[in-house]
This record gives sequence, C-alpha cells and structure tokens, in this order.
Amino acid sequence: MKTVFIILLIIFSMPYFITEYTDAAEPQEITVSAAISLKNAFEEIGKLFELKYKTVKVRFNFGASGDLARQIEGGAPVDVFASADQKDMDDLEKKRFILLDSRINFAGNTVVLIMPVDSNINLKSFNDLKAGQIKRIAVGNPKTVPAGRYAHEVLHYFKLLPEVQNKLIYAENVRQVLDYVARKEVDAGIVYSTDAIIRAKEVKIITTAPQNSHAPVVYPVAVVSTTRDINLSKAFVNFLITDESRAILKKYGFIIPKK
Repeated sequence: MKTVFIILLIIFSMPYFITEYTDAAEPQEITVSAAISLKNAFEEIGKLFELKYKTVKVRFNFGASGDLARQIEGGAPVDVFASADQKDMDDLEKKRFILLDSRINFAGNTVVLIMPVDSNINLKSFNDLKAGQIKRIAVGNPKTVPAGRYAHEVLHYFKLLPEVQNKLIYAENVRQVLDYVARKEVDAGIVYSTDAIIRAKEVKIITTAPQNSHAPVVYPVAVVSTTRDINLSKAFVNFLITDESRAILKKYGFIIPKK
C-alpha cells in the first residue's frame, strides 16, 4: 500500500514539474518598431538585451517613424515604439496607443547636408543648394519621415524652399535618402549625422544645420499599450538608458541626453 501511494504521488507530481520547466524554458519574444536611423545601434543593443535575458528574442521593424506609428494605430502587433521625433509619439499618446509612464527620451541627433564623396560640385553650405549646378536634392517625405520635416524646416530657415522646391526628390525614409546620395543619383541630401557616419566612404558631410534652424532631434521610446508582455517591454525601454546601451548609441554618433 505504501509503495502504491508513493507511485501515485510521483505520477500526480510530474505534470507540475514538467509544466514549470517548460514555462521557464519557453522562448519569449518582443517586437520593437523603431526609426530606421536607429537600425545599426538597435541591432547591437538587441543582441546585448538577448544575452541578458537568455530566453528572449527581440524582433525589429525599422522604417519611417510616421509609417510605424500608423501601423501601430492599425493594430500591428508591436510591443515597443522608438521614434525619431516627438510628433509621431505625441500622436500615439493622444490616442492612448502608448503607456505614458513608460515614455522616455533616450537619444538625440543632428541634421547635416551631404553629397557623394567624389563629387566635383562646389557645395559648401545650405545656401549653395540654389546654385544651378545642383539639380537634385534628396530629402525624406515630410508627411511620414521626421528627417524630411527637419529638412523642410532647415530649408525654410535659410529661405531656400521656394527656390529649391522643384529640385527635391522625396524618399520614404532617411536611409533611402542616404542611398540616393551614395549611389550618386542625386547631387545632395539632408540626413542625420549618424546616417552619414555609417557610409563615410561613399558620402561626405558638407555642413551641419544650426540648432535653431529646426526642432530639436530627440528620440523618444515607449511601451505600446497593446503589448503582449508589459514587463519585458518595459525592461527593453529601460535597457536603452543603461551605460551599455548608451555606449553603443554614442559609438554610432547619437547624442546622449543628460541624466
């Protein structure tokens, strides 16, 4: 009788132990939608995050901040959103698509004028964009691309927009602007300094836009309200302001906000 009792005890205990082990080992996954200018830095940060959280897989969805925000509004299964400007995050916040208490500003950037590295065109300033030798200027689509909005603000600041409007070639995101310039499909482009750095062999920075010529380039991040794992999503957001992540962001040329 005692033997039967012990056997039954083991049998009834097994599902508990099996379930507990399976749950602990089961891979977890979060999806992070982020401005494409963050791609290189975020991919490296994502690997560090996965090393820290052994059973976690971070999946990235990179694109123009405005497009990503619309995807979230449309019900895309996103856990964390990182934008290249405040506007798109503000829009989501007003519609309650993000958790307000999770929102932080984690990086900054600068706006620069670039051209192909071996171009013979005499381009030394934004004002030179109105010269006849400049035929095509790539910028992001201001309706969905923060870099495009910053570019328009800079052109407006220098009172160039009416004169160069017909020269503008609109791209779907800032990396496409970078591609156009690197492939010499345009004479010049306006991007972030971090973009120009990663293609330094193909493009060169002509000048940096004055800080007062455009809204501050600040990157906010927040947990999406429909996240499938609020604790893991908050952990990723908070990981962006650790010393390890900040070192990576700084390496790629991003400005680190003061604590």
